[in-house]
Amino acid sequence: MIHLIRVDPRLHTPMYFLLSQLSLMDLMDVSATVPKMAFNFLSGQKTISFLGCGVQSFFFLTMAGSEGLLLASMAYDRFVAICHPLHYPIRMSKLMCLKMIIGSWILGSINSLAHTVYALHIPYCHSRSINHFFCDVPAMLPLACMDTWIYEYMVFVSTSLFLLLPFLGITTSYGRILFAVFHMRSKEGKKKAFTTCSTHLTVVTFYYAPFVYTYLRPRSLRSPTEDKILAVFYTILTPMLNPIIYSLRNKEVLGAMKRVFGTISSTKT
Repeated sequence: MIHLIRVDPRLHTPMYFLLSQLSLMDLMDVSATVPKMAFNFLSGQKTISFLGCGVQSFFFLTMAGSEGLLLASMAYDRFVAICHPLHYPIRMSKLMCLKMIIGSWILGSINSLAHTVYALHIPYCHSRSINHFFCDVPAMLPLACMDTWIYEYMVFVSTSLFLLLPFLGITTSYGRILFAVFHMRSKEGKKKAFTTCSTHLTVVTFYYAPFVYTYLRPRSLRSPTEDKILAVFYTILTPMLNPIIYSLRNKEVLGAMKRVFGTISSTKT
């Protein structure tokens, strides 16, 4: 998807630039957790260095926060395109799109760095065995030998800012979109818009709901088994579904695939 959007001039629009960043974040999100998890499973050596744990935690939290903000930007892009089409070139200019992308990356990185540095400086005096398949901060807190209520409050605030508020913004945007679509006269346009919006909302819910449920709950109500099951959604399932939902079901993307990969096949022949 990243290559396709880069080489096809017809996809050089704000929506697809945002989509290329989503693809990059999904790729990095999966790369931060799944390879190590697969290696540990296949080799039977379920270990990770302290530095490796910090690096994994940093990249995972960066992608989590950045993708949450980017999905909100994508929802805003669709809202402006459908509800305010005449204002679209101004509200979603290339400069505005670039600001959204850079802002998502920077804010996600700063938030992740703060959490990672704090988590690595907590004194751990209990077992070093993390009951999870990657270095997730909530799974590391029970191992600390100090009261972590201040940090848990920071996690609550961070989750609200990077996940809960963007999710509310996304649902509001799609609510306005569906309201506008409901008043369309074209039945074909209505059906297409309803299908697209409902599909996007399903993927967004799969991404946000497990995150919010995991990180907003107090530690006393958490279950390690439940947390691991929920983590599968936002570390594996959602990144796998995003290319299908946002890309392969899109006629413009399918057309670009035929043009780009068809040209490559013709050249090789």
